[in-house]
Amino acid sequence: MDRRTFLLSTFGLVAAPEPAPWSPVPSGGAPLPPVDPFDAWRRGFVEKAVAAGWPRNRVAEVLGGLEEDSRVVAADGRQPELSRPIGDYMAGAVSAARIRQGRARRAEYAETLERIHQRTGVAPEVLVAIWGVESNFGQMQGDYDVIRSLATLAAEGRRRAWAEEQLLAALRILFTGEAPRERLRGSWAGAMGQTQFMPDTYLSYAVDEDGDGRRDIWGSAADALGSAGAYLARRGGWRSGQGWAREVTVPPGFDYSVAEGPGRPWTEWRAEGLRPAPGQSFSPAEAAEAATLIVPGGWSGPAFLVLPNHMAIRSYNNSTSYALAVGLLADRIAGAPELSKAWPEDQPLTLADRIAAQEALTRLGFDTGGADGVIGTRTRAATRAWQKSRGLPADGYLSYGLIQALKLQAGAVS
Repeated sequence: MDRRTFLLSTFGLVAAPEPAPWSPVPSGGAPLPPVDPFDAWRRGFVEKAVAAGWPRNRVAEVLGGLEEDSRVVAADGRQPELSRPIGDYMAGAVSAARIRQGRARRAEYAETLERIHQRTGVAPEVLVAIWGVESNFGQMQGDYDVIRSLATLAAEGRRRAWAEEQLLAALRILFTGEAPRERLRGSWAGAMGQTQFMPDTYLSYAVDEDGDGRRDIWGSAADALGSAGAYLARRGGWRSGQGWAREVTVPPGFDYSVAEGPGRPWTEWRAEGLRPAPGQSFSPAEAAEAATLIVPGGWSGPAFLVLPNHMAIRSYNNSTSYALAVGLLADRIAGAPELSKAWPEDQPLTLADRIAAQEALTRLGFDTGGADGVIGTRTRAATRAWQKSRGLPADGYLSYGLIQALKLQAGAVS
């Protein structure tokens, strides 16, 4: 007998009935079904789409049968386990086969590309290079249902506002007759067509280059190329008549800590001892621009002074490696020789390697902003500062060997 029962029986009291445990069964009814987060998000988004002016029945028809795509959830949360050395990435992106294909496509669409060039100022080889890097010249556009992918990303919640904005743009494409439902296919993140435009980018920058009355970035190479040119000119601020970068040589003893720093005109870089690599030269317009030094493979690899058009390419995809791939492929398509300095050989970095480097830098007093395995600007700046403190070339490049040295020193002081 427990204490409560003993006291009640001793004093002749009657216990109040114990409250029944909570149950999802309403009084006299069936159990309530569990709440599906995707369905709950969908009901709320339908109201947003209706508020944006779209008929409820059409929105419900498009979204009603959708289910969450687990592949999209996995892709959105995936942190790459292996980080490829930049030399390996460039070998694939600027392969001999892709250069040959790029030259063939440039010749095939010469008239169209020249028309786009006259209108936008973007060089034909740059447009062809973007086409090649984005979809292998239209051959790999992605086969995800864009509306389902964006709905999944919105319901997931990590980037809800962005995904809902893109989904509303996709509905506009569909409901205004720009493209049928079956045409809206692309990457897991919602990028579409031969030049991989997001839905809002399509609405703002896609053009009908072939004049058939449709902005078809999926089936028309001309429309895809014209749209990329319009984007680079209007959104990226492409500088007509200028290149994207120049390879340079760097003198012995150079202070690499100025890499990724403020841009300078060519006269100032020349005074620091930099020289154009063989076959490279700066036009008067390029020489007057503020150019930034980058050494993406470290001091032992090629060095570049990147010009404003490098950032125009990055408006398409904000990645230094991506912009390098597009720029170098464009140069080779146009007939430029290989780089004068080869990319260094290195082994891939695992996620554990990258996190260990950030943790070691932090223990040594060089703030990386956290140990998330993403080697960004802050981690590279911390690396440069540590390298400079050790009398090493302060290029900010985390090679496998450098990470081992960092770990050893951090272990010695911990």
